[in-house]
Amino acid sequence: MLYKVLNKLDSHIGLPAVSAHCDVPCKIYDPGPALIAVLSVIRMIDIMDEADAAGDGASLGRLNTLVRCVQRKEEEAEKVKHEVRIIWGDYFKAPQTEAHPHIHDLTHRIMMKASACKQGTNRTDAEALLELVNQFAEIFWATKDIESERKTSPYPPSLPVVCPKL
Repeated sequence: MLYKVLNKLDSHIGLPAVSAHCDVPCKIYDPGPALIAVLSVIRMIDIMDEADAAGDGASLGRLNTLVRCVQRKEEEAEKVKHEVRIIWGDYFKAPQTEAHPHIHDLTHRIMMKASACKQGTNRTDAEALLELVNQFAEIFWATKDIESERKTSPYPPSLPVVCPKL
């Protein structure tokens, strides 16, 4: 109904046509937020393991820590999926996918591994997710003809992440 009203209004007023092709300003894409999110997933798993190892049973403080970590882990794993999906769907076009045809499979594997991280607390899954997102970042920077390197993150869990050499 609303469409019909707006269409009728447009036919009388003659609004100029507009179009947009990016969710963010053109060329403002960066896999950095996905990398920070996956590091956060790993860190939340580590904190849950530390709380579990403390062995203070079902104390209110321990339960609070676990619940908060699970919630954040889920949010950060979903953020990985969101950030990668935006770059894959909006940035990777024919020239990039022709140069890197495995980007579709890699993106699908990231989605599956991020889901596994949401479903469980296996650090190995989270480390595998980090490796996949690092591969995605390497491809992304390569499409821009920017050399990248792996550097150890300066905060826990202190694992290597891909960053551009600027």
